[in-house]
Amino acid sequence: MKTEKGGIVNYFQGATINNLVINGNMTKSGTENFNTAQPDSMTEGEERGDGLPEALSTEEAMVLWEKVLRAGYVDDNYQPLISRTQSALLANAMAERLGIHDKWKVFETLWNRKNMYRDYYKALNLLQSLTFQDEIRSALR
Repeated sequence: MKTEKGGIVNYFQGATINNLVINGNMTKSGTENFNTAQPDSMTEGEERGDGLPEALSTEEAMVLWEKVLRAGYVDDNYQPLISRTQSALLANAMAERLGIHDKWKVFETLWNRKNMYRDYYKALNLLQSLTFQDEIRSALR
């Protein structure tokens, strides 16, 4: 769960009494039981509370997301702002850096797409893709 100032609240379980304060902002009042602990059975394609699959919400992944956001490849909701073929190239590059084995399933779920592997192989046959792959490498450094 992200805070307004961009910080991340760790998973916790228990009861709050009175006020829960995050980064100086009161977010909840009263007594309430919370259980936001991550299930042990979560797989790399499943989503957490912030909408990102577990495999794409690690510390290393968040660094990459920040880089591709600054490059203009995705929006604030991690949705692509580039073509389908470029998105597939980006997904492949990120998956390689993060060690994601089932990359198409993970990114297809996040981006609500199907057959991204076809977009990827189509991209490999496009001359402009070579330039874009260089841009991705540069952005992810």
